[in-house]
Amino acid sequence: MAAALEALIEDPTVVRDAVAPRVALYRLFTKIWNSVAVNGTPEPTRASLPVEQRLANITPLPRQAFLLMALEGFAEAEAAQVLDVDVARLRSLVEESGRELAAEIATDVLIIEDEAFIAMDLEGLVESLGHRAVGVARTHKEAIALANSKRPGLILADIKLADGSSGLEAVNELLQTFEVPVIFITAYPERFLTGERPEPAFLIAKPFQPATVSAVVSQALFFDRNARPRVRRAVG
Repeated sequence: MAAALEALIEDPTVVRDAVAPRVALYRLFTKIWNSVAVNGTPEPTRASLPVEQRLANITPLPRQAFLLMALEGFAEAEAAQVLDVDVARLRSLVEESGRELAAEIATDVLIIEDEAFIAMDLEGLVESLGHRAVGVARTHKEAIALANSKRPGLILADIKLADGSSGLEAVNELLQTFEVPVIFITAYPERFLTGERPEPAFLIAKPFQPATVSAVVSQALFFDRNARPRVRRAVG
């Protein structure tokens, strides 16, 4: 509490310029957090949990952008205001956090999407983060075949597919054979909410912001209990 009051006295604009109480509160916390040297780049220890180790490996500002977007649920404009940056800078920080995380636990990504341009956008996005897109499925049947042959570490799935089949049903079928984090990206979020859905799963409504997808991809892999650190090759 004392630190919060000191920060507020030193710079009252931290709260005054914020448009919402929650944004103001996080702006204040962020100012305090960034003023403590130990919070720069924490050193993971042998006793650290995998999640803590992954978080420690992300540099400070991208880490904060990731936490605000993926875990605290702030919209882009709100997260940008908390960090005192513009939205373009916020997006670049989120993408940077995704790339840093992928450097530790890159994975193969299966995309289940029947709209060609959206599928291309998603392929480019996951590859820009350092992951590998292993295929695009347009139907339930294609999704099952690709997933069984590629065994991806992450699935991005639409719900309504080209032949009228369901991406939700395809994912539920796949999860009977192996575990994998799933992110549903759909213009029909109500079908996810009312259907038989896997747990845990993530939901993004179309149209989407690339930074939102980047943040949720990072979130899904960040907490995936099956994620394994990337094996680093020695440089001779």
